[in-house]
Order: sequence, then C-alpha cells, then structure tokens
Amino acid sequence: MEWINSIIRYKTFNEQEEKDKKIILKCIKTFEDILTRNNEIVHMTSSAFVINKKRDKVLMIHHNIYNSWSWTGGHCDGDADLLKVAIKELEEETGVTDIKVIVPNIFSLDVLQVKSHIKKGKYVAPHLHLSSAYLLEANEEQELVVKEDENSGVKWIELDKLEEYTINEPHMQKLYSKFIEKINLIDIGYFLK
Repeated sequence: MEWINSIIRYKTFNEQEEKDKKIILKCIKTFEDILTRNNEIVHMTSSAFVINKKRDKVLMIHHNIYNSWSWTGGHCDGDADLLKVAIKELEEETGVTDIKVIVPNIFSLDVLQVKSHIKKGKYVAPHLHLSSAYLLEANEEQELVVKEDENSGVKWIELDKLEEYTINEPHMQKLYSKFIEKINLIDIGYFLK
C-alpha cells in the first residue's frame, strides 16, 4: 500500500521522529483499523502546516476543544491518501483553495497524545494520533472562513509570534518549532535527498 510505503520511505529528521516512525510502523502492523476512528486507542491523522509565500507566517485555526491556536488537520476516516486528507481538512477548516504543495512527501511524522475531551456531546477517551504532516503554501490574500463546529477563528500568524498563540498547548510548541527548523532547510535542498 502506497501510504505505508510513504511512511517507510520517510527520512527522519531527529531522534524523536526516528522513534515515532518505529511506533507508527509497529501500530500499522498490529492494528487492522488504523485508518479509522473505530480504533479508539490509536489512529492515523493527516495535517497541514501552511505557510505564506514569504515563509514568515503560518495559517492557524483557533481550536474549540483545546482553546488554542492550532494547525489544520484531522482524521483519515478510512482514506489512505494522506496528502489528500491534509488538503481536504485545510480547505474545510479555513476556506482556502489556492494551495501549493511545497514538499510532496510527508514533512513530519509524529505520535501525538490526545487528552480526553467532549466532542459533539460525547466523551472521547485519551488516545494517540499517528500524525503525518505536510508542508503547504497558501495565498494569504484569500478570504478565510471559520468552520464553527470545530474552530472559532482563522488567521495568519507570524512565525516568530507563534509561541504566544499556542501557550495553552506547550507540547505542540515543540512540534511547531521543529517545523520551523525544517522549513529553514528547504532552500538548501534537504528534502530532495
């Protein structure tokens, strides 16, 4: 399956990604329903870290459940085309459609902890997201649209101010810092190796 091969081929960036990649591949071998939320322990998600053309801003949504500014993304819900899922979630959550894929392959692999919460009136137990992330570019002149059942705001945030907006999720700040570090390697051809 191509989606599994894309994870196998993924070139890890650091020790965290190396360990997370091993865990993701182990989960894929262990569970049959990894692409769906039927697996309440662990499942695949796909997200987009969306920057502007100047690469100095990121498009974020204010997530209703976590009361924090966050990247776009969501559950695969059975779809094995991880890039397509990331783009679909981006379009649904922000309204943007003028999108360019900067790195055609997975940009980051991460195992993310999800705390228990209430969604649509139902309790969701703690679980893990096996996150595939893609680096996309969007036109910052596009009209932004709030998806009220999931977020209460959509806006471009300067990369150097991202930490101020994500203070409610310090674990995600580490992830975003890694993304910014990796963005700085694009021009030297890091992702072409």
